[in-house]
Amino acid sequence: MTIEFDNLHALLRDLYTDMMPLCGDMAGVAKGIAGLGALFYVALRVWQSLARAEPIDVYPMLRPFVIGFCILFFPTVVLGTLNGVLSPIVQGTAKMQEGQTMDMNKYREQKDKLEYESKMRNPETAYLVSQEEFDKQLEELGWGPEDMWTMTGMYLDRKMYEVKKWVRDLMREALELMFAAASLLIDTLRTFFLIVLSILGPIVFALSVWDGFQSTLSQWFSRYIQIYLWLPVSDLFSSMLARIQVLMLQKDIEAMQNNPDFSLDSGDGVYIVFMIIGILGYFTIPTVAGWIVQAGGGAGNYSRHVNTAGALAGGIAGAAAGNVGGRIGRGAASAGRFAKKQAGKIFRRNK
Repeated sequence: MTIEFDNLHALLRDLYTDMMPLCGDMAGVAKGIAGLGALFYVALRVWQSLARAEPIDVYPMLRPFVIGFCILFFPTVVLGTLNGVLSPIVQGTAKMQEGQTMDMNKYREQKDKLEYESKMRNPETAYLVSQEEFDKQLEELGWGPEDMWTMTGMYLDRKMYEVKKWVRDLMREALELMFAAASLLIDTLRTFFLIVLSILGPIVFALSVWDGFQSTLSQWFSRYIQIYLWLPVSDLFSSMLARIQVLMLQKDIEAMQNNPDFSLDSGDGVYIVFMIIGILGYFTIPTVAGWIVQAGGGAGNYSRHVNTAGALAGGIAGAAAGNVGGRIGRGAASAGRFAKKQAGKIFRRNK
């Protein structure tokens, strides 16, 4: 599942790269807007200097020409420079996340192995995890009434253990799926916003030549940088959650090594709680990125809309978890009745 979501994130990066040539289509329109704006910009300042009998200051008049140069080579000069400066941040946080995820998978495998070995060391629980041990203990039993009751109890215990393990794995996989989906949602919105800002960037630069629209240039830069930082902040958040899981796994492994009777039920509950926190926390990423680079206007509305979507997604996730829990409970009850029915058939057949 992780590999499939990684492919989707790579697809979004390829989508951004493939859409960049569309900036050239906007450059033609932007050159006309910027050229007309530069004409009025220069003419107004020359007329003001002549009317005041002041020397003409040439330096401020270079601004529209520099902006025009940026429009002509927008994909390379503007986007190339911004992405080149910001991409090392993305690469650094991605390596952090990858390292923490690899450690988490390693400790999870170690924990599962210790749980299996702990069950196998105890003759009273070995038959729960090993079919061979289960068949061996059945062969050692006779066909008396007491043996029949013991056999029935073994069937029920093994079936309930399998149902419990299935429920635990199902809950973990469902929460991990929603966690990965939340990450993909943030990355998809980020890619969409960056594509829109990139394609319409030349128009923004052209409008900034005109008096009264000069602030649009700084706002465009701040919004682009803020949205670009969504991915590094997301990777940092994932790294933090992976580190928390690593610490939890280390604690469980240490407890299992020191106490063979240690129960894993509490650790699984804490893991589920942290996964739910992680799903809801993903939708605070735009707000955190806004603390790093403050962008006024529309970017704030983006954050509010994304946070609203996060609250809605959290409610949907809670409802889905409740629905899954109800179905799991009914499934467990059905499995128990099925095991009891099968054990009764065996008892009657061998009576």
